[in-house]
Amino acid sequence: MNILLTGIDGYIGWPTALKLSAEMPEARIIGVDNYGRRKWVEESGSVSAIPICTMPERISAAREYGFSNISFIEGNLTDRNFVNQLFDTYRFEVVLHVAAQPSAPYAHINGERANYTQFNNNQSTRNLLWAIHERGIEKDCHFIETTTTGVYGAPEFKIPEGLVTAENNGRKDVIPFPGMAGSWYHMSKSNDVNSLWLANRLWNLSITDLRTSIVYGTDTAETQLDPRLATRFDFDFYFGVVINRFCAMVLTGYPITIYGKGEQRKPQISLEDCAQTNVSAVKLEKTGEFTVYNQTTEVISIVDISRAIIDAAGKLDLKAELKHIPNPRVEKEEHKMEIEVTNFAKLLPNPQYNITAGVHQILQALLPYQKTLEQFKDRFMTQ
Repeated sequence: MNILLTGIDGYIGWPTALKLSAEMPEARIIGVDNYGRRKWVEESGSVSAIPICTMPERISAAREYGFSNISFIEGNLTDRNFVNQLFDTYRFEVVLHVAAQPSAPYAHINGERANYTQFNNNQSTRNLLWAIHERGIEKDCHFIETTTTGVYGAPEFKIPEGLVTAENNGRKDVIPFPGMAGSWYHMSKSNDVNSLWLANRLWNLSITDLRTSIVYGTDTAETQLDPRLATRFDFDFYFGVVINRFCAMVLTGYPITIYGKGEQRKPQISLEDCAQTNVSAVKLEKTGEFTVYNQTTEVISIVDISRAIIDAAGKLDLKAELKHIPNPRVEKEEHKMEIEVTNFAKLLPNPQYNITAGVHQILQALLPYQKTLEQFKDRFMTQ
């Protein structure tokens, strides 16, 4: 089996590659990346708190631990010629599309970056889908994309897994959940969802849409084996997700800074559980259907996350305090999100982490990197 893994150099992509290799040693994993995440974080004036190796160094170290079926190709998925060359060279049976510009704050810096985010994300997906179709391999290929739970917005009802029953004038139909994203980044993923839905309807391409929630953590079972196998850990305003950034704040004595009330509930998943379910999706049989999984293990408010971090910090003799500031984002600060995970529970029947265990693990793992966090703590907030 040939597997195309896009975004292999990223926070989620690299741990997924290692876990794929561990669980599917007979497969050939072709990883593609243009080093975008490294460039965007550098542009933002920040760094990965945990040092990361180059891709050639990572691949070499992986082979020392038996992960010998991973290859890397540098390239840009918005380049149609590059994508076509990939598909002309390899007959992929699975495409696991993780690559994206994933930051809402980055996409909101200005119109140029909003345009870039949508072009980068949407063009990449279209190029991959059309490469499959133009080679007539729809029946032989399974397309999996990590989109986002952010496509749902913040509705005042329980969020279904992708599809919703709509009724009008006494007649009903099942339709994709409408894109109600709250950022230019999240709307790019809403656009992708429409492309995935269309590719399935037109071509009967097997589609698995993993609606990925907020991913936290520093490690997976595989990345812990050797420092050379580490994945990146971002903590800045633009690319540091809430749990990761809050933990980094604690380690520098910086107040845990909450936007607004912080009572809104957000879906979360650990890096370990995210990578594991990405692998589980690869193992699914092709169905010719469009299937959605809400990739989340816990829905929790920002304030409750902060309290969990303060408790964990206390057990490590670290001081932590909270500070509320005006919310720079347009969002419902008291939204009590509820989300359906019936399908997803089949992919991950036994999650390895909850928030309590996860934040303790992050704080411990970051202790050796306090100097780096201290050096770049001005990146916690936008200037």
